[in-house]
Amino acid sequence: MADFLKSAWDVLLALTPPILVGGIFWVVMRSIIRADRTERKVYSKIEAEETAKFEAAKLASAEGKASASKNK
Repeated sequence: MADFLKSAWDVLLALTPPILVGGIFWVVMRSIIRADRTERKVYSKIEAEETAKFEAAKLASAEGKASASKNK
């Protein structure tokens, strides 16, 4: 029985470092993926806002030109 406990303790000590490194790797990769996902959402939102501003300015410019040509 003592040999079994010693062997079990040795196995536990041998497996602890890889499990801890794996856990740290998992946390780091998860945070990187979440940050990337958030960054993509924010970038899409900003791009949509800028596109809307550009389209509004383009429409206002076209309407301004149309009213100017009617006044001539």
